[in-house]
Amino acid sequence: MTDRNVDWNRALREQWEFHWNSQLRRRLEGLTDEEYFWSPVPDAWSVRPRGTSTAPVQAGVGEFTIDYALPEPVPPPFTTIAWRLGHVIVGVLAVRNAAHFGAPPASYETWEYAGTAAEALHQLETQLDVWLTGVRGLGEDGLAVPVGEKEPYPEAPMADLVLHIHRELIHHLSEVCLLRDLYLHSRGGTR
Repeated sequence: MTDRNVDWNRALREQWEFHWNSQLRRRLEGLTDEEYFWSPVPDAWSVRPRGTSTAPVQAGVGEFTIDYALPEPVPPPFTTIAWRLGHVIVGVLAVRNAAHFGAPPASYETWEYAGTAAEALHQLETQLDVWLTGVRGLGEDGLAVPVGEKEPYPEAPMADLVLHIHRELIHHLSEVCLLRDLYLHSRGGTR
């Protein structure tokens, strides 16, 4: 088989879509607000009501902000499900959707963070839809185009960015699932 017989755009999308549809989506169903904000350790970074954080930086607009610091402390603080979802929604997806697929501008500083688990999952689904539509629209030729100055490695092809974003999604959302398991088992519950 040669490269000409492989639909690379489909293959890259299916890398994420398979994981999302067969594993992650159903594991995120029923996420409660208590789980969303739960902190298994003291001083974990999270999404918090404005004015209640002690983190060096509280980014965002609206009623909720995300904890942050520059430079990031060593070791980095533990993060809650709310924080991890905020990172995926904004830093992994929305910023890239704006930079590459014509979505509205997005940044940690300008994002309106979700104050409920349901709202966060809705934001996640919305950004995922924009991302996959954008990747699909690249076709085969668009995957070879350099990502440009909006990314740390401007000469890298879009295919590299797609792989990177999918790794980030799988990595961080699997962490969310693990935290849900920890929350459940630390309370002797069943799902």
